Amino acid sequence: MSSVPRLTILLLIALFVAAALPRAGQSDEVALRIIVVGSKEEAQQIVERLRQGENFVALATQVSLDPSADRGGLLGRVALSSLRPALRNAVENLAVGELSAVVQIPTGYAVLKVVADSEAGDSGRTSTVNRALAAAGSVRYATDVAGFTAAITLFDDFEKPDDWSQDLQTICQVRRQSLASGDETVARNVAEAAAGGTNLRPFDEVQLHYLQGQLHAYQGRMEQAIEAFTRAHRLAVAEVPEAVAPMELVLAVANLHQGGIENGVMHTPGDRCLLSVKSRPPLSRTERVQRAVEQFTTYLLNRPDDLEGRWLLNVAHMTAGSYPERVPAGQLIAPQAFDPGEDVGRFHDIAEPAGLSFFGTAGAAVVDDFDNDGLLDVVATSMYSCDQMRLFRRLPGGGFSEQSGKAGLSGQLGGLNAMQTDYNNDGNVDILVLRGGWDLPQRKSLLRNNGDGTFTDVTAASGLARPATSTQTAVWTDFDRDGFVDLFVGNEDSPAQLFRNKRDGTFEDVAAAARVDRRAFTKGVAAGDYDNDGWPDLYVSNFGGTNFLYRNNGNGTFTELALAAGVPGPGYGFATWFFDYDNDGWQDLFVASFYTSIEETARTYLKLPNNADTLKLYRNMRDGSFQDVTRGVGLNKAWMPMGSNFGDIDNDGFLDIYLGTGNPSYASLVPSVLLRNRNGQTFVDVTVSSGTGELHKGHGVAFADLDRDGDQDIVFEVGGATPGDAHALRLFENPGHANNWIDLKLAGVKSNRAAIGARITVTPTDANGVRRAIHRVVGSGGSFGASPLQQHIGLGPSVRLVDVEVLWPASGVRQRFTGVDTNQVIEITESSSEYRRLERPRLPLVGSRTK
Repeated sequence: MSSVPRLTILLLIALFVAAALPRAGQSDEVALRIIVVGSKEEAQQIVERLRQGENFVALATQVSLDPSADRGGLLGRVALSSLRPALRNAVENLAVGELSAVVQIPTGYAVLKVVADSEAGDSGRTSTVNRALAAAGSVRYATDVAGFTAAITLFDDFEKPDDWSQDLQTICQVRRQSLASGDETVARNVAEAAAGGTNLRPFDEVQLHYLQGQLHAYQGRMEQAIEAFTRAHRLAVAEVPEAVAPMELVLAVANLHQGGIENGVMHTPGDRCLLSVKSRPPLSRTERVQRAVEQFTTYLLNRPDDLEGRWLLNVAHMTAGSYPERVPAGQLIAPQAFDPGEDVGRFHDIAEPAGLSFFGTAGAAVVDDFDNDGLLDVVATSMYSCDQMRLFRRLPGGGFSEQSGKAGLSGQLGGLNAMQTDYNNDGNVDILVLRGGWDLPQRKSLLRNNGDGTFTDVTAASGLARPATSTQTAVWTDFDRDGFVDLFVGNEDSPAQLFRNKRDGTFEDVAAAARVDRRAFTKGVAAGDYDNDGWPDLYVSNFGGTNFLYRNNGNGTFTELALAAGVPGPGYGFATWFFDYDNDGWQDLFVASFYTSIEETARTYLKLPNNADTLKLYRNMRDGSFQDVTRGVGLNKAWMPMGSNFGDIDNDGFLDIYLGTGNPSYASLVPSVLLRNRNGQTFVDVTVSSGTGELHKGHGVAFADLDRDGDQDIVFEVGGATPGDAHALRLFENPGHANNWIDLKLAGVKSNRAAIGARITVTPTDANGVRRAIHRVVGSGGSFGASPLQQHIGLGPSVRLVDVEVLWPASGVRQRFTGVDTNQVIEITESSSEYRRLERPRLPLVGSRTK
C-alpha cells in the first residue's frame, strides 16, 4: 500500500518549496478562527472536543493562548501568503466549517477553522496576523538545505516506548530508527514514482525528490543528496517552472557544502572556514566548489538583486580562493564592507595541538576547574542524540587530555547547552546539561561532582528529571538568598520552571507560586540584580512575542515588568545576559535577535536598511527602567546569532561580545562576530583582524585564560544542528595586549559556595593617578556557553595596585581590600579579613609561545 498520503504531510510540514510556490486556481484569502494551546496533546484533545460538537468560539475564549482569544479566536479574513508555511499548508484546501490538523507554531500548537466571510466582520478588509502566525513578510529566510525539520517530524511521529524521554540510550535509538524508517519510506515512494505507480503531480514529485535529498543531507550523505536534488531540478525544468529557481539555489548550496567535506574543512578548519578578505590556503579538491560558484553565478544572471545568492557567491569565491578578484563586479561585496580597519591582533586556533579534539554538532562549551587543581578544564556537548559528552582535563605539563570515561560521563549523550555551578556547596563544580531545544522534550542531566575526579548523574534523585521539557537555556541564581543556588529554566512551548534548592540535594518547582511560570518559546534566560536592591531578578528572551522581565519582590514572588521597564526585546529573541557594559555600577541588558536570514546579514554588511529587528542593548537608567541605546552604540545589526557570550579580549576593563552565528541550513554560511567595547561608548566589529569569523555554525562560547598568561582566550563550540554539519571545536588563543589584570576566585560561606551573584568592584589607579571603577557580577556569562566562575578583570595599562570590594549576596557582607597587586590570582573567602594569593604560573597550551 502506498504511503504517499503520509509522505505528503511530511512534505508540507518540512519543505520550503511547497510554501514558496502558489497553487493554481485557489483564492489567496480565507476567513479563519484559531485556538492555540501549549502542547500537542492538548491540541489533539481540542480537535476531538470540536469534532464532538463543542463550540469553537467558546473553547477559544476559554483556553486559547493566542491574542485573538477574546474574539473567540477570530483572525478575520487573512491572506494565505501572510501565514507561516505550516499554517498556510494546513488550511489552503479546507472548506468552510472544516478544521485543520494540529500545527506547531512558536507560541504553541494551533488548530484553525475556516469560517464564512460573514463571520469575519468587514469581509472586504484583509486582517494582519501576529508574529507567531506570520510568514516571513519582508524578511527572507535562508534557503533550507539540512533536513532538520524533516528529521524532527520523523522523530516526533515515530512510535516510542513508554518513558522514552527519560533514558538517553533510548532517545538515541529512537532517533536512529526514525531516520532509518524515513529513509525507507521515502526511497519506496521514489521507486514507485519512477515506475509510474503513483498519481503524484509533477509539483509533488519535485518535493518528493527534494525530501529525499534533505534526509540524505541531514545525515551527511551529500553525494546522494545532490543526486536527489538534481532529479528534482530536472523535473522542475521540464514541468514545474516555478520550482526551477529554488532548486538551482539548493543545488549550489549542496555542492558548496560537499566541497567543504571533500577538503576536510570541518575536521581541520584552520583558516579555511574563516571570513577572509585576503587569499586563503588553497583547496586540494576544487571541483565541487567551482561548480557551486558556477551555479550561484547562473542563478544570479536572472536575479541580480538577490542578496542571498550574492552573499553565497562571495562566500563560494572565498572558499575557492578567488575572492575578491574573480567575483563579478556587480555582485562583489567589497572587502571594506567586512573590515572597519581596527586591529586587535590575530587570535589563532590552537584547539587540535592543545589536545581539544572535539568534533560534533551544535552544543555547549563550559570552562572551569572541575578537579580543584587550579587548572581550567573544558566540557563540550553535541545536540545529536547519540553524541557523547566530553570532558577535557588540563594537564600540568600543558595541553588537554580527554577523560570523559574516567570521569564517569560515558552514556551522557546529546545536550544543546550546559552550565556549571556548585549546587550543594561542597566546593566541587557540578554540571547541568540541557536537551530538547528546537526538538522534542527530553530530560536534563544534573551531574554531581564527587570531588574525586568523577561525576554521578543525580537528575532523578534531585527532582530535575520530570517533567521532560524542550530547553536549551537555564540560569543558576540564589533567588531567595538562603545561601544555596536555585535553578530557573526557560522552556519551549511549556511553562518555565523555577527549582528552589531544598538544601538537601533536591529541588522543588515553585515557578507557579513565584509567578514566573509563563509559557513561551524561550531561547535565553538571565539573572541579575538590575535595581540594586540585593535581590536577583530574571529576564526571559522569547522567540516570538514580548520578552519577560521578572523583578524579584524579595518574598518568593516576582512581578513581570518588561514593557514598563522598556525591555520588550526584538520580537525574535535568543541569547541574553545582564552585564555592566559602561561600568557605572548598574547592570545593563543585552538581547540577541534571531532572524535566520542570509539576506538580512548581507544588508548589515552592505549598510542597507534591515527588515528584521536588530540586536538590542538596553542601558540601565538607575530608576528601574532601561533605555534602548542599540543604535547609539553601533549594535543596530542583524547577524543571526545563536551561542554568544561576553568577556574582555584586550584587558581594558570593558566587556566585549562574541556572537556565534547561523541556523540549521547549510546555506547559512555567515561569520561569527567579535565586537570590541570602546570605553563603554560604542562597539566595533573586529572580526576580520582577530581571525574569529568562523563561517560555520557557532554555538557555545566561553572566555577563559586557559594558558594563565593574563588574557582571555575564546573556547568556541562549532557545529550545526545536523550530523551532516558537524565541526571541530575552536580554541582562539588571545595574542595579548600588554594591559594589566587581576583574577578573583571567591568562596561563599553564608552565601552560596560558588559566589554566584556576588558583586565585585575593582578600582585601579593608573600612572597618572586617575582612578576608575570596574564592576563585575559572578556568573558564567551569556545564556549559551559558560565561562569560569573565577572572574578575570582587565585593568588597562600602567596599573600596579588596585582596591577590591566584594558584596556578598546572601549575607550582605561587604569586604574591602586596598593596595592589592595586579597581574595575580587571589582567593577571597566570605567575611575573611585577608585574601590569599594563588600561585598560578604561566602554562602554555602548545609549546612555548611569545606574545
